[in-house]
Amino acid sequence: MNATPDAPAPAAAAGSHLRSPRSKTELFVAFTWLALQGFGGVLAVAQRALVERLRWLSKEQFVELLSLSQVLPGPNVINLSLMFGDRHFGWRGALAAVAGMLAAPLFIVLALAALYVQFSSVPQVAGALRGMGAVASGLILGTGLKLAPTLKRNPMGLWPCGLILVASALAIGWLRWPLVWVVLGLGLSGFVWAWHRLSLLRRQG
Repeated sequence: MNATPDAPAPAAAAGSHLRSPRSKTELFVAFTWLALQGFGGVLAVAQRALVERLRWLSKEQFVELLSLSQVLPGPNVINLSLMFGDRHFGWRGALAAVAGMLAAPLFIVLALAALYVQFSSVPQVAGALRGMGAVASGLILGTGLKLAPTLKRNPMGLWPCGLILVASALAIGWLRWPLVWVVLGLGLSGFVWAWHRLSLLRRQG
């Protein structure tokens, strides 16, 4: 899995210059800080940290890694950190990134779990947890809107991407189909269409 860093996407090259983590320690610290900000979900924080603040990824590269991490078993952002760390420092980088994502939050979650056992029956605690869920949903929605412009440069085309998005939302949110079948069905359809489009672009180029 020792991959070399991908070349910056054209859009990123034309804009802000991308950089790489200088060491495995910097990678560990960055992902630790990222994880400590991720109350209710790390996706929104990951996009802001890796793309906007650290400039380790362009929006297009972030979407590509996130797309792959979503179809692999396990939590999305853990998969993303694993692939990103391996891209720069091999298996040691993957270990450093994942350790950063898991080490500090593990102790926090254990402490909060112990507190929740004591105070779960308090109405204010239940209300606070529901409020955090709403905030997390808003962060994820905001991140999706930020990344939406990358679809314009997707080789699949804007309308096919939009159709798959709507079909996924209807299948999961309204029809309540199992996620695994939605991913296999729509994911395979998107894969075939992207392959077809890339083949056309390659012949034309």
